[in-house]
Amino acid sequence: MLKLANTLFGRVVLALVLGMILGVSAPAAAEGLKPLGDGFIKLIQMIIAPLVFCVVVSGIGGAGDLNKVGRVGVKTVLYFEIITTFALLIGVISAYVLHPGSGMNIDAHSLDGSAMSVYADRARSLRSVPEFFLNLIPSTVVDAFAKGDILQVLVFAILIGTALSLLGEQGRWGLTAVDSIAKILFKVIGLIINLAPVGVLGAIAFTTGKYGVAALARFGFFVAVFYLACTAFVLLVLGSILRLAGFNILKFIRYFREELLIVLGTASSDAVLPQVMRKLEGMGIKKSTVGLVIPTGYSFNLDGFSIYLSLAVIFIAQATNTPLSIHDLALVLLISLITSKGAHGIPGSAIVILAATLTAVPALPVVGLVLMLPVDWFIGIGRAVTNLFGNCVAAVVIAAWEHDIDLERAHAVLDRKDLTTVVLEGELA
Repeated sequence: MLKLANTLFGRVVLALVLGMILGVSAPAAAEGLKPLGDGFIKLIQMIIAPLVFCVVVSGIGGAGDLNKVGRVGVKTVLYFEIITTFALLIGVISAYVLHPGSGMNIDAHSLDGSAMSVYADRARSLRSVPEFFLNLIPSTVVDAFAKGDILQVLVFAILIGTALSLLGEQGRWGLTAVDSIAKILFKVIGLIINLAPVGVLGAIAFTTGKYGVAALARFGFFVAVFYLACTAFVLLVLGSILRLAGFNILKFIRYFREELLIVLGTASSDAVLPQVMRKLEGMGIKKSTVGLVIPTGYSFNLDGFSIYLSLAVIFIAQATNTPLSIHDLALVLLISLITSKGAHGIPGSAIVILAATLTAVPALPVVGLVLMLPVDWFIGIGRAVTNLFGNCVAAVVIAAWEHDIDLERAHAVLDRKDLTTVVLEGELA
């Protein structure tokens, strides 16, 4: 027990249990712990934009071969779109097979839409494709970092990394500087991550204290269907893809168990971004590939979010007895492929993007989004965990595709073998 408590994994587990106990036994006091969770997330978010900038610049500028960077980029985007389509389809299949909204018979006119006004305002800016692409370009460089808009930071980082690569030796000093800043930021992250148990304790205590079991029971079946869909996606879809690359999904999940617990406690995959990148590099994946795939995936490869999007749309239709034609469903899927991109970092992103998607289908009542508010936190946990594994698997697949992974090291790490022994075996062979 003492040995477990001395590890980050053990401390996070203890924090999860203690948070739930506090939430049940002292709800009022537990709600007051919310700032602990919020503070931890803000500390992480403070680092994300500059860290993403550094790793992307370093990855592109240090790769040397811009043709390879472009090739990896194209493969990455293609992979993301294919997997996003699978995620959307799993949401659709789950909704039509299990019917989570059927029988609720909710009159859309009886719903209070006042809670949705702030989300509707945000959704208006996401209605057109041209606006989406224009929003990729920051008004100023400072503005992109100030807002923490990862897509805009990515655009700027790609331009800087490309420029440094084209400069060759003249740009070497710039890469050295960026690498040095990245090392400092990773060290800062190392200090912050020690506070993870405190953040998890605050987040779980608040959630349990405020919503209790009743909130989950209210739309419990919908939540259960969503988690079932996410589990099927991770084990079957991602598991099959990982198997083709020569790896076992269960060993892969075990390798990221600490990060998994932090995401479960905070409902945010931001909290583990730096750790995930370090662990993927520790598996033997080249830094340049990790630096390009993972930050891009955080904005373009939101598998959990995609499952939620298609499932929620059909749930709302079923709950309000709104018929959906094949044309409407196809339109939802097509629009979701676009609107889901860049959802990361938008306040209330799930509701915002769902609103933007629903407004494109006149038959669907946008006010039905009110049904999602009570369970958004619980759904958010599943979204974050699925997004996390989706991006980690993407990095492995793209690395294997490009032969940018040390397969022997990767298997040794996942099998928890002594790397020194593996090196010696390799030398003897």
